Amino acid sequence: MASQALQHETYNDKVVRQFAVMTLVWGIVGMAVGVFIAAQLYWPALNFDIPWLSYGRLRPLHTNAVIFAFGGSALFATSLHVVQRTSHARLISDRLASFVFWGWQLVIVLAAITLPLGITQSKEYAELEWPIDLLITAVWVAYGVLFFGTIAKRRVKHIYVANWFFGAFIIAVAMLHIVNNLALPVTLTKSYQVYTGAVDAMVQWWYGHNAVGFFLTAGFLGIMYYYVPKQVGRPIYSYRLSIVHFWALIAIYMWAGPHHLQYTALPDWAQSLGMVFSLILLAPSWGGMINGMMTLSGAWHKLRTDPIIKFLIVSLSFYGMSTFEGPMMSIKTVNSLSHYTDWTIGHVHSGALGWVAMISIGALYMIYPRVLGLKEMYSTRLIDIHFWVHTIGVVFYIASMWIAGVMQGLMWRATNADGTLTYTFVESLVATYPYYLVRFLGGVLVLGGMCVMAWNVWKTFQMARDTADSPLVEPVADAAHA
Repeated sequence: MASQALQHETYNDKVVRQFAVMTLVWGIVGMAVGVFIAAQLYWPALNFDIPWLSYGRLRPLHTNAVIFAFGGSALFATSLHVVQRTSHARLISDRLASFVFWGWQLVIVLAAITLPLGITQSKEYAELEWPIDLLITAVWVAYGVLFFGTIAKRRVKHIYVANWFFGAFIIAVAMLHIVNNLALPVTLTKSYQVYTGAVDAMVQWWYGHNAVGFFLTAGFLGIMYYYVPKQVGRPIYSYRLSIVHFWALIAIYMWAGPHHLQYTALPDWAQSLGMVFSLILLAPSWGGMINGMMTLSGAWHKLRTDPIIKFLIVSLSFYGMSTFEGPMMSIKTVNSLSHYTDWTIGHVHSGALGWVAMISIGALYMIYPRVLGLKEMYSTRLIDIHFWVHTIGVVFYIASMWIAGVMQGLMWRATNADGTLTYTFVESLVATYPYYLVRFLGGVLVLGGMCVMAWNVWKTFQMARDTADSPLVEPVADAAHA
């Protein structure tokens, strides 16, 4: 009876540990694919004339791997870690947690098989065909039940703000996934969308931009609101600001999608609406960034000695930069220059590699020792090396794409006195080539940093095995006092 009571009083850290490990694995896989297709842009012969190694098939594999495999696993790991500690309660079902983990891994494996084979819906960030979409729906419903069920059985009245962001992310992504993937199946590997023409485009970018807004922003803000104050050892700068940030963000983000469709067949009023709401979105975005940054008030000296805080705080810098750049690029006059250029690629990766990856990596470095019964990672020095390698790689990547993108836009719109185009498309491509090499080198650095992290994590797990008497779970009472 005593052992049963002890088990009841402990957290389920097994599923957190599983997702934390797979976040690293899929991060390396997804980024390796990204580096390979970046190399293909500089050395086109690297497709070896093999269809399933072509850029057109590997690019969606890369995006799905880094967003849903790497980013998704990071969100599962952190949300299930946070909800237990802030609710002072164990997950409602260990079996349900196991289903969520293995179900999500099955989704990723199926994506890795079908996308190189060319089995796709051809919808940005929603390429997977209908059987896999149904599996995603089942896993996501189970995840929602697991998360909200744990909040329902919490032992404290208050629901911490990180759980607000995680909850909004779960609900919004479910709605986006179902609506955008409504299709009529023809065979097991082929379906047709129920939407057509401009309506299909608008639904797709309502989904596409809000996948950024809720999967890649709201979810990771949930990470920020727990792990930044936890690592800094100070309460969040302004709890009131965090609530204003939450409600403003979810109210505004849903309307910003049409800014992806400026100067298209979409009605002009919808294009303008997307632009206006994108500009308004700057306020809550920067409110959240400032809230995270100011949490370091009185503790800025910790940046000198704690590389995990470096990851967390620099990620907020990239978040602020990306959420300024995005609204600026939605302005029609700016968009006429930036659209279809590599500037957009630079913007996406400043958010993906700067904000999403760095906040995830920082949180993971906090999670690994905690769920292994250790006080810290194997090597703080390796974390510091990872930080600098990653940061330099990201700067190389986005700076090269910014310069290439602005150059492309200016070359494409340049005209002679008689109204003819000054440059051919091939000339703009030749001018872009050196920047593709710099982008490739930046990606290599980022991937190298992930390999450094993998070595550090491997040694940390070895430390845990060598310390046989270390507990693998953290008692609720200890967590509450901590």
